[in-house]
Amino acid sequence: MATTERKKGLVKQYALKANDTGSPEVQCALLTERINQLTMHLKLHVKDHHSRRGLLVMVGKRNALLKYLNRVDEARYKTLIEKLGIRK
Repeated sequence: MATTERKKGLVKQYALKANDTGSPEVQCALLTERINQLTMHLKLHVKDHHSRRGLLVMVGKRNALLKYLNRVDEARYKTLIEKLGIRK
């Protein structure tokens, strides 16, 4: 789990306006942070299947948010995936 300061930094960086925590950009950024941390954890703990399931759930949720954003506003989608460094 990301530290409080890191979360606040991500929210501030990806927010569309002040106090914006619900936009797809912010949600995807927070999920990406948790996915990256959990991926590192799973490299060390290969047999941790419960955490692996949580990772798959998070990846699915992020994928759904990205699909929504692509459907609603393709320009925002493209800038977000470039900022996050996903979807090569």
